[in-house]
Amino acid sequence: MSNPYLSVVIPIYNEQEVLPTLFSRLFPALDALGKSYEVIFTNDGSKDKTLSLLKEIHSQRPSEVKVIDFNRNFGQHMAIMAGFENAKGDVVVTMDADLQNYPEDIPLLLEKIEQGHDVVGGYRVGRQDKKWRLWVSKLHNSLRLKITGIDMVDEGCMLRAYTREVIDRVVATGENSTFLPALAHSFASNPTDVGVRHAAREQGSSSYNLYKLIRYNFDFFANFSKAPLEFFTMSGLLVSVVSMLLFLYLIIKRIFFGPDANGVFTLFAIEYFLIGMLLMGLGIVGEYIGRIYEEVRKRPRFIIKELLDIDNTKKDHHKKDHKNVD
Repeated sequence: MSNPYLSVVIPIYNEQEVLPTLFSRLFPALDALGKSYEVIFTNDGSKDKTLSLLKEIHSQRPSEVKVIDFNRNFGQHMAIMAGFENAKGDVVVTMDADLQNYPEDIPLLLEKIEQGHDVVGGYRVGRQDKKWRLWVSKLHNSLRLKITGIDMVDEGCMLRAYTREVIDRVVATGENSTFLPALAHSFASNPTDVGVRHAAREQGSSSYNLYKLIRYNFDFFANFSKAPLEFFTMSGLLVSVVSMLLFLYLIIKRIFFGPDANGVFTLFAIEYFLIGMLLMGLGIVGEYIGRIYEEVRKRPRFIIKELLDIDNTKKDHHKKDHKNVD
C-alpha cells in the first residue's frame, strides 16, 4: 500500500465510555475528506476495555487502523511520539480521544497545511473548562512566550497538524522528556493557528489535576529554557548583596552602639530565609541533573507490547525494548 495522505494519531488512556462515539464521528469525518488516511490509536496502558474496543475497530477497518499497545502507562506525549514513529502520512494530525475537540474540524487544519504552513495549532474557541484551568492555561501561555519565545495561541489544545518534514525532525531528537506541540513549533518555519470548537467532556474525567498541571508547567520550562536556573542565580546574587549590607549594618551598629541581643529572632528569620533559598536552588539544579540522567542512561522512552498494523498482522514487541524506532 502506498503511503496515505493523512495520519491521525490519538493517544488513549481508559476511554472505554467515549470510544464508540469517537469511532462513529471520526471515520465519517475522514471519509468525507476524499483522501487516503490511516488512524493510529496508542493504548497507553489502559486498565479498562479500551484495548478490546481498539482491536475490534481494527478488525472492522484493517486497511485504515493501526493499534499500538504499550506494556504500561508512559504518558500522553510518549503515546503521541509512538504514533509519530509509526505514521506514514504526508500530514499528521493529533487529537485527544475525549471528543472535547471535534473530529469534524480536521479539515480546518488541513486547509492551512495546504496553504503552505508546516505546523497548524488549534486554539479552543468557547473553551469548556473550569475557571481555574482557564486561569492556569492563560498564565502558562503568557510565561511560555516570555521565557522561551515559543509563540503558540493554545498549547494545551491537542488538535494540531504537522507536515512530514516536521514530524521527521521531532522523531529524530530521541529525547526522553519532551513536550511535542512546543517542540514541533520550534522546528517549524511557517507555523499558524486556527480556531476550533471545544466541547465539555461528556464521559469519564480528566487525568489532569492541579498538581499534575503545576508539574507539567515546571517540566515544560525546565525542558525549553534555563530560566529557572537563571532566576535562582539572580536571586542568589540579590540575596548575597542584601546579606552583605545587613552584615555591614550590624558591624557598624555594634561598633557605635554596642552588642544588641534583641535582634536575635530577626537573624534567625534571615537565616531560615537563606536556607530556604539554598534548598530551592538545589531542587532546581536537581531537576536539570535528573533530565541529564534520563538522557544519558539511554533507557527506552516507551515499550510497545503489541502492534496491530494496517497489513492486518500482529507484531510482538516484547523483545524490542527499543529506544523507539519500530
